[in-house]
Amino acid sequence: MSKTAKPTALDIPMMDPLPEDTQRYFDICVEKLGMVPNVLKAYAIDEAKLNAFTALYNDLMLAPNGLSKLEREMIAVVVSAINKCFYCLVAHGAAVRQLSGDPKLGEMMVMNWRVAELDARQTAMLAFSEKMTMASCTIDESDRQGLRDVGFSDQDIWDIANVAGFYNMSNRVASATRMQPNDEYHAQAR
Repeated sequence: MSKTAKPTALDIPMMDPLPEDTQRYFDICVEKLGMVPNVLKAYAIDEAKLNAFTALYNDLMLAPNGLSKLEREMIAVVVSAINKCFYCLVAHGAAVRQLSGDPKLGEMMVMNWRVAELDARQTAMLAFSEKMTMASCTIDESDRQGLRDVGFSDQDIWDIANVAGFYNMSNRVASATRMQPNDEYHAQAR
């Protein structure tokens, strides 16, 4: 996809001009990431929707909590693999490669997380995220207790469920609109 192509299959332009706060946020993205992620461009059709999306993303993925940034990205990849979300697999697969320092782990997570050498904590967290994605109504106390048994607090379980839930939502939007990942993600951390 060229840098001038639309971020989705929909013909909805970004706000023009961008509000000052949005432009500042996009400038920070370019400074830190070398690009503005297409998901942000897609949401930049409406200031309120963009602000809601980024506030939730920033809280779930970047705010301090009991989950590491790598663990949160691993959840994003597992959920996205089940949902076959091209955008999120590319973007969050790159994040797993970068945060872990292991390109092989990023590829394993995208293809089949169960072939990766993970510790008991990561395995339990990802199995829970997988079950939540495939059949959330079947989660019961034994699933939550399994997370507690490997050291997760109830607050951590809340955070795992919210990260998995966020990516189930965003995967569906990305897939339904044929959101395209930025070309830059493909080469990152390899």
